[in-house]
Amino acid sequence: MVELLSYPFMQNALLAALLVSIAIGAIGTLVAINRLVFLSGGIAHAAYGGVGLAFFVGISPLLGAGLVGVGAAMLMAWISFHQRHRSDTIIGVIWAVGMAMGVVFIDLTPGYSADLMSYLFGSILAVSRSDLLFMALLNVVIIAAVIGFYRPLVAVSFDEAFARTRGLPVRALYLLLLVLAALMIVIAIRVVGLMLVMALLTIPTYLAERTSQTLVGMMCLCAVYAFGFCVLGLGLSWFLSISSGAAIILTAAFGFLGFLLFERLRSST
Repeated sequence: MVELLSYPFMQNALLAALLVSIAIGAIGTLVAINRLVFLSGGIAHAAYGGVGLAFFVGISPLLGAGLVGVGAAMLMAWISFHQRHRSDTIIGVIWAVGMAMGVVFIDLTPGYSADLMSYLFGSILAVSRSDLLFMALLNVVIIAAVIGFYRPLVAVSFDEAFARTRGLPVRALYLLLLVLAALMIVIAIRVVGLMLVMALLTIPTYLAERTSQTLVGMMCLCAVYAFGFCVLGLGLSWFLSISSGAAIILTAAFGFLGFLLFERLRSST
């Protein structure tokens, strides 16, 4: 195992796991508390259109996913403000259109031969140094925003009516949270892919919520759980020669089931 860690691609993979875990810890908790998991899923799938567009115009796929993801987040926020009674339907349409546009752009890309599966289901072992730098930059933005707007975000998350009486810009904070969720999803693309990112968002968040007493503690524990699942899944994928993204999610799922079993046994004694 020590020899395995000497390989640059494995070092990159562990750094990527750490970066995505930090992002999920910081934003995943707020997304879960505000019940924005469905919206985040819509953003993730819409971002695939950015991946296809990036290959078509010749830019970084992560940059393309980030730009389209942020755009989708802003559009979904506007829909939530003005078409709340139809928001589920419209977001579902955006979800599907984003995926379809990604496929169309990739089909139109001359000589395209890259591995699409790595963006849909993740390929943590293929993370490059440039990917790590981009992911680190997005993490800096996320952490700075969470620290800078921590109290307003907490107020909106737990009591929106109280936040309004205090004069807080609720809609702007809601938009900020969705944009940060989009950045978090972009960070996770190379680790578990767009199709599996919701599982890595929700499972560590649930476990952290059940085992912590404060929001800060929940954020920290969520990051620890996510990193643990990533490392264990990475090792499993390497030794069994299976897809890394799927291995990470299955590891998280078994951890989730084990926790539920432990809770049931404890409550029955």
